Amino acid sequence: MSKPVDFKLIRNSSVGSELHEDEAKALAAILGVRQLKDGELLVSEGGAEQTLFILVAGKLGVISMASGGKEKLVHTMKEGECAGTRAFVDRTPRKATLRAIGNATVYTLTPDAFDTVVDSHPRLAFKVMRALFRNTHANLMRMNQESQELSNYINKSQGRY
Repeated sequence: MSKPVDFKLIRNSSVGSELHEDEAKALAAILGVRQLKDGELLVSEGGAEQTLFILVAGKLGVISMASGGKEKLVHTMKEGECAGTRAFVDRTPRKATLRAIGNATVYTLTPDAFDTVVDSHPRLAFKVMRALFRNTHANLMRMNQESQELSNYINKSQGRY
């Protein structure tokens, strides 16, 4: 049996940082809980599952398939981060595999469960979607910066290489 969802952990996450206590409790009521053991797979790249994941304990490896079919760790998620925003919003296949690094606890939110709060708690739905946008925007900005740094390195410009 898994532990119940703790609304305080939601408020400490990137998804719930601006939620009031009552909003976090309403969100907690529709979340699921997954307990993962070290190395356990949460989702696979290319999978059709559209669940949003909020890491509340432990770490998750974000893994992408590199050339030659080898797995490559591209990011290590820390507590409070979320994953699966694109699949959750766009309902498209997964772009990465998520695997536990050590034991981990993940809160899950399905699109169908989220749809239940749109009418009953519209401000909550708005705040969650705004948080997902911020998360996606931060990832895009980080990727753009890394791309620019790589370009600078290749072209030997704007730095000491």
